Amino acid sequence: MYAMRITEPGGPEVLSWSEVPDPTPGTGEVLVDVTASGVNRADVAQRRGSYPPPPGAPEYPGLECSGTVAALGPGTEDSGWSVGDPVCALLSGGGYAERVAVPVGQLLPVPRGVGRTEAAALPEVAATVWSNLVMVGGLRAGETVLVHGGGSGIGTFAIQFARALGARVAVTAGSEEKLRACRGLGAEITIDYRTEDFAERVRAEGGADVILDIMGGSYLDANLRSLRTGGRLLVIALMGGRGAELDLGRMLAKRLSVHATTLRSRPVEEKAAITAGVRDEVWPLVEKGAVRPVIDRVIPMRDAAEAHRVMESSAHTGKILLTR
Repeated sequence: MYAMRITEPGGPEVLSWSEVPDPTPGTGEVLVDVTASGVNRADVAQRRGSYPPPPGAPEYPGLECSGTVAALGPGTEDSGWSVGDPVCALLSGGGYAERVAVPVGQLLPVPRGVGRTEAAALPEVAATVWSNLVMVGGLRAGETVLVHGGGSGIGTFAIQFARALGARVAVTAGSEEKLRACRGLGAEITIDYRTEDFAERVRAEGGADVILDIMGGSYLDANLRSLRTGGRLLVIALMGGRGAELDLGRMLAKRLSVHATTLRSRPVEEKAAITAGVRDEVWPLVEKGAVRPVIDRVIPMRDAAEAHRVMESSAHTGKILLTR
């Protein structure tokens, strides 16, 4: 088969569409013929050499895909899946390829009303948003959630999902075009982080109960200032650095909590549990149209370097997809 190899750490030019050995599904895995794969910032970090795949994962980038079941591995014969089923999948790597082996617990059906290609935009964002806002953050109807990077794939999904839960949504983004798109998805409070102090604005709006953060260190103090008493900060990326001073006095006074989570490195059993939660609680919202994939552009997989350039420029709103 062909897959997108990273020839050495570096810029988009190090991505090479190359012939590689075919994957073989191991025990508890199924083989998927890939239709499309989502592009995530983790793929960019892997290409640069700062985010290697976990042990046992394919070396090629790609944390989500859609496609068709091509073969059932040992131990999956009674899983309920059959050869030819349309699926999408949460991956530890390997989505930028013609085929990928997937743990059976990380497969999802393509939701009704969503095309096979579009479905590649869902697994990683749905699993990330649901596991953080629901499992960890306990977001409830009537609460306010602040989503940083509202125009990203994660952000556009989180806005819709939080609204479907009955929460009020605030977002930050870096352009009026992206803020307008966020308002169209249901965000009530939109903040241009280039021109406005988001902490002051959020506090003026009554504060946030939950914050979904992609910045890490550079936003830590402002995030804590933005939270109401009992607020929960959920850190899912470190685009603004990994270190910052933590004001424990503010945390004690306001009974705040800070959680930092990753998805890719979780054990297979935990990923299966998250995937099951997504199927039970998120897929019905997708199928009735309350949450939909927001896709900025679709690019041929062999041109993944161009997709990475777009990702790094932040010129997109929603997901970038690669197709066979």
